[in-house]
Amino acid sequence: MNIRVLLALFFFITAATFAADLPTIPAGPIATKKEVLFSDDFEGAEPAKVWHKVVATFAVENGTLKGTQTRDKEIPAADGKPAITAHAAVHGLEIPTKDSVVEVKIRFEGASMIDVEFDDRKYTGAHYGHLCRAQVRLNGVTIIDERDGGMKSDIREMRSDPSKKAEVAKLLIGRSATFPAKLETGKWYALVVETVGDEMRVTIDGKPAAFLKSSGIAHATKSKIELGVAGKDGFFDDIKVWNAEPVKK
Repeated sequence: MNIRVLLALFFFITAATFAADLPTIPAGPIATKKEVLFSDDFEGAEPAKVWHKVVATFAVENGTLKGTQTRDKEIPAADGKPAITAHAAVHGLEIPTKDSVVEVKIRFEGASMIDVEFDDRKYTGAHYGHLCRAQVRLNGVTIIDERDGGMKSDIREMRSDPSKKAEVAKLLIGRSATFPAKLETGKWYALVVETVGDEMRVTIDGKPAAFLKSSGIAHATKSKIELGVAGKDGFFDDIKVWNAEPVKK
């Protein structure tokens, strides 16, 4: 058996193993929409006042919201100025929810990641009140429970200790799931993020794309919804947020 066949077999087995470990995505919605809490088509000259800058840079461009990561380099402290850490561009809304449906159109124009995030700044058990998020890349969709995963305060502290690497890895099992995807630059996609109880489900253009069930998702006071972009550039349009309840089974 030649090396190409061996490599092909290895990647096939690896992919199959990862697929087997992923949770099953429900074929149908997990949330029933109730009242509309927010909508924006970005037709104004600048973002509506309800939006607030979390991490620069966002702007309205041709009836869309454009996000561009400008904090793309680590800059050490110098000359009395604090260090700057690289961070995705983030735009925020104060919309208290527990269970919700977020619909938004997204388009990649150089961005490496576009996401929808839920936070609670008053929650001190996780870094900056991070709770959960759905990240979209051209090759995959990831759902992350941050509250009880990588952003949990004690886990973040442990991550600074190399001797606890194995322990941290064990604690993070089941706190995220990445599903393969195949998206294209320059094309609009309809992204839907359903969050009910301890479950989050993502669809792209109406097709199931990702799912995760994890305790941090059930945080009852999701006070903020944020849109994020890593890289240059990512676009959003026609966002709508509904209050929701679990689908009756």
